[in-house]
Amino acid sequence: MEPLDNSFLTYLASLFPWLGQTTYGALFLVSLLASTLLPLGSEWLLVVLLLKGHDPLACVLTATAGNTLGACTTWLVGRYGGDWLLARLFRISEQQRQRAEQWYRRYGSSSLLLSWLPVVGDPLCLVGGLLKIRFALFLVLTGVGKLARYAVVAWLTLRMAH
Repeated sequence: MEPLDNSFLTYLASLFPWLGQTTYGALFLVSLLASTLLPLGSEWLLVVLLLKGHDPLACVLTATAGNTLGACTTWLVGRYGGDWLLARLFRISEQQRQRAEQWYRRYGSSSLLLSWLPVVGDPLCLVGGLLKIRFALFLVLTGVGKLARYAVVAWLTLRMAH
């Protein structure tokens, strides 16, 4: 995998100076981007906001909403995108795609509860679109999985901070 060219992030920060701040808007955007094109993590910003005293429920819901919306874009690419988008834009290898399809064959659409996992999460969302999983079902399962992940991160952060 090629190293991340952070010029895009630098460009975004110049357009939106608030991205450099620890705000709910930044958390939403980082969470959204973390579940799409860019190999980012969003948990670190959630932890920072919590340690700065932001409302835990608002933080968890904001991160969940952004990350779930990002997953929806991946589902849309799987549903309507071509091979070029899959390989070039999302950099989903054939091996990752096959692994995600195996998860679907073994566990069905409930495997979307694991869409928050690194490496297999984005391909699971992509295959959900490829296999034409109903969007409402996709949204619920993906959202619940991502909510659970952020809730656990928040709980652990607050527990260790006190």
